[in-house]
Amino acid sequence: QVQLVETGGGLVQPGGSLRLSCAASGSIGSINDMCWYRHAPGKQRELVATITSGGNTNYADSVKGRFTISRDNAKNTVYLQMNSLKPEDTAVYHCNAKGLRKAPSLYPYSAWGQGTQVTVSS
Repeated sequence: QVQLVETGGGLVQPGGSLRLSCAASGSIGSINDMCWYRHAPGKQRELVATITSGGNTNYADSVKGRFTISRDNAKNTVYLQMNSLKPEDTAVYHCNAKGLRKAPSLYPYSAWGQGTQVTVSS
């Protein structure tokens, strides 16, 4: 199995900052893309940011200039630095990782974390 665990969520005031972490563990041979999604009540799940194994990044327009995605391949961990937070950023944030399991199977996987709540409110 491949498992992801998100940490770092919480309650912050508008304009504040928060850093989310997502650590992968288990039968990991390689990790290709890692992503952050968010899902607010009554709204569709939104892709927030993506980072490839080569370090290329993409962001939703709503978070460009405020959020930064990064990864530490040695730790199998992806981060999301969130600055200038707005009430509209309130959601449950989930990470996703895609890759291959360890040899000899090398089966592909797509793993999801359990989610961490981010609430931006005064």
